[in-house]
Amino acid sequence: MIRGFKREMSTIFEMSDLGLLTYYLGIEVQQHKGGITLKQHRYATKILQETGMQDCNAVHTPMEAGLVLSKSEHEQEVDEKEFRRSIGCLRYLLHTRPDLAYSVGLLSRYMHKPKSSHAAALKQVLRYVRGTANYGLSFERGTKMELVGYSDSSHNIDEDDGRSTTGHIFYLNTCPIT
Repeated sequence: MIRGFKREMSTIFEMSDLGLLTYYLGIEVQQHKGGITLKQHRYATKILQETGMQDCNAVHTPMEAGLVLSKSEHEQEVDEKEFRRSIGCLRYLLHTRPDLAYSVGLLSRYMHKPKSSHAAALKQVLRYVRGTANYGLSFERGTKMELVGYSDSSHNIDEDDGRSTTGHIFYLNTCPIT
């Protein structure tokens, strides 16, 4: 059926068969007997190079436990353009790195007038990326699908807007790939 579709498409459009997908929009695709893996190792390395963090010491967590950030008016401001650029790059990395979603989302709140504490938290995230640049998503062949969810709530009221923060992550533990 796939070969027939390719033949029909080639009569209408000029095309060539490049084989299995290996790279798409910065996402490295590894297809194997057991499933498929999606990574952005090259892109993560590029982010570290552009931020000057390629030789930094790696850390095991993307954000310090209990870290409280605010729009503190008393802190020194940092380069807003560079901060926004780094956050934007990290947001694209989230396609294959849901482990960064909370910390990058939290830092995204401070893209307007970022302070030195926000830059320090961003460096922590980049140091985490340095140690986990090869991480990605892996989907394994299987017949059993199971939805697994995690929830993290912060009932501490945010100093800036009085809201609490809740994060939810859901993923399919095993999904069939045909």
